[in-house]
Amino acid sequence: MRKQRFARTKALTTYIANRGYSDAGASYAKQALKGFQADSGHPSEDIDYNNWTLRQRSRLLYMGAPIAAGALRRTRTNVVGSGLRLKCAINTEVLGMTQEQAAEWQRHTEAEFALWTSRKDACDATGVNDFYGLQQLALLSWLMSGDVFALIKRFAPTGVAPYSLRVQLIEADRVLTPVDKSAVALQYTTGQASNGNTIYDGVEVQPNGRIAAYYVANTYPYQMTTEPTVFQRVEAYGRRSHLPNILHVMDSERPEQYRGVPYLAQVMEPLLQMRRYTESELMAALVQSFFTAFVKTDTGGDVMPFNEVPEDNISDDPNAYEMGPGTINMLLPGEDVAFGSPTHPQTGFDVFMRSMCEQVGAALEIPADLLMMSFNSSYSASRAALLEAWKAFRMRREWLVKDFCEPIYELWLTEAVALGRISAPGFLTDPLVRRAYLQADWIGPSQGQLDPTKEVQAATMAIDAGLTTREAEAIKLNGSDYVANVTKLTTENELLKEATGSTQQVPPEPIETPQAEEGEEQNEEPTDESI
Repeated sequence: MRKQRFARTKALTTYIANRGYSDAGASYAKQALKGFQADSGHPSEDIDYNNWTLRQRSRLLYMGAPIAAGALRRTRTNVVGSGLRLKCAINTEVLGMTQEQAAEWQRHTEAEFALWTSRKDACDATGVNDFYGLQQLALLSWLMSGDVFALIKRFAPTGVAPYSLRVQLIEADRVLTPVDKSAVALQYTTGQASNGNTIYDGVEVQPNGRIAAYYVANTYPYQMTTEPTVFQRVEAYGRRSHLPNILHVMDSERPEQYRGVPYLAQVMEPLLQMRRYTESELMAALVQSFFTAFVKTDTGGDVMPFNEVPEDNISDDPNAYEMGPGTINMLLPGEDVAFGSPTHPQTGFDVFMRSMCEQVGAALEIPADLLMMSFNSSYSASRAALLEAWKAFRMRREWLVKDFCEPIYELWLTEAVALGRISAPGFLTDPLVRRAYLQADWIGPSQGQLDPTKEVQAATMAIDAGLTTREAEAIKLNGSDYVANVTKLTTENELLKEATGSTQQVPPEPIETPQAEEGEEQNEEPTDESI
């Protein structure tokens, strides 16, 4: 079918040559495009059929390629860091609350939420991570595998853990189409459910395109175990509560796409070649550093000289010679050796790797400076690069919040209101009131500053001009809570006044610097273009 379609397309484009795209990107006549054949089908054919291979290669690159590991970890550190913290921001207008009432409700809710998030046994079904560890793991698994799932479970409350809500992260491999519902598992991933719905790589989809359920296996594909593989069909939402039973964290790149693509999918080939090139250069430099002597003698190679190599380390191959620091090899009569000229280390290695990191970073939206953790550019260039990187980090943070943090917070708050631990009139009955109570910000690691003085001055000027707020700038500069800062500063100023009689701190004495002798030039102050 595809070959026929391709032949028809080729014939058509050849027939209408020199007309629009027929003579441009769609041309089959131009020499550069003759071998450029592309035939994209349904997203399931393009993505699902290849995801098994992509996931395995992505994980191997993460484990064995430093640049790949750095890209994933750098993203995790900047997107989540130590964790995205809840900051309630309820709609007081809809709820009819005063600012004082809202502030009190928010403080109580945040404290109650911390009771659940801070204990590993209170939020994680496995008891391994607290809520912020789950965020880190979910993001890293999402980047590495293309998507990750979170099963919503219920455990019996305890005296220290009053909530039943638990979250269990499920790796992408365990969500797949059952063998009895597909032609060939892991290769042909599309199947048919007993109710007539289509299953795309473990995701059951209704005829209207809406996700109905997920199929979760108790084992991994090809796992070495005697345990039989059993599939559990998990409906996407509860029939009565309409709350999620399972969360699917992924980034869509095509409509009608139901499984995610690993973060490194587009750069796997260059990352692999960069690793191989690095290993080759390292081995060449290592071999070149060896001082290996070859002795030619009429007695042959039966007599072992000094610095002998233990028998268990000598190769059985008669044509192989041992190489290593200070190694002595005996040559047979008539044999000789020629030494090549040292050519390593390769002088162009750094330039080439830098160029490749720039290309990889462009695809991953991570500047080469940040990818390699090498900041040698000017202040302006580095700041511009970091600003672009943080656009991507903020976008991924929003994805994680929408797919993971907010649904879990809604599940938790629903239980807290039902238990009577939090008062929220109308939360369980009015959707508008429910949304007003659920509004919140999730505070993560800040961008940081290359030049704190300049950026604080710029923030102050923006506040004075009415272009931003103190709360927004506090979050942007260091991720802090402006109200909490003011409250704590008030307390500190009162303590300082009691101790010194004034709220003004004593400025430190200036450090005297020796004057330059006559005729000597003083060191210039660093300019804005240096860091």
